[in-house]
Amino acid sequence: MQPKKFQRPIKQNPNRINREINVHRVRLVGDDIEPGIYDTSTALAMAQDMEMDLVEISPQADPPVCKIMNYQKYLYDKKKKEKELKAKQLKQVLKEIRFTSQTDDHDFDFKAKHAEKFLQEGAKVKAYVHFRGRAIVFKEQGEILLLKFVERLKEFGNIEQMPLLEGKRMFVYISPKKKNN
Repeated sequence: MQPKKFQRPIKQNPNRINREINVHRVRLVGDDIEPGIYDTSTALAMAQDMEMDLVEISPQADPPVCKIMNYQKYLYDKKKKEKELKAKQLKQVLKEIRFTSQTDDHDFDFKAKHAEKFLQEGAKVKAYVHFRGRAIVFKEQGEILLLKFVERLKEFGNIEQMPLLEGKRMFVYISPKKKNN
């Protein structure tokens, strides 16, 4: 048995172009063209005269809608726009801060300062109290600690949900406040 060779998948055009359009009549739109219903052969001839492509835009319409354009330039512009949109997307960073039910005031202040810095940088903060062993009986202390933490950070971020106990952890999410530019 021979090993299979890797074959790169062939990308098919999302739109049918030129001779791939196999209907008799099309609705033609485009720049410098009188919109209307034309025979496909006539539309192809018009596209060739303009040294452009006949591209099927809406195949579900009756008759299908086609446009005369430079297809390679259209694909290039489309890819460029997608890349710009992807670059503009904001990637949300999540920073975790861990407490215990017996966290000291100094440790609390130290962690709160770090959380302030994270929120100012635009990161989301997940603060949680981890209960070890029998410490779960102090869950009220953990909730008070988290509420105090949220109160301390209210000028830098907004609470997404009240403290929630899941297993041996009680956690709260704080998202950064939107900057007014």
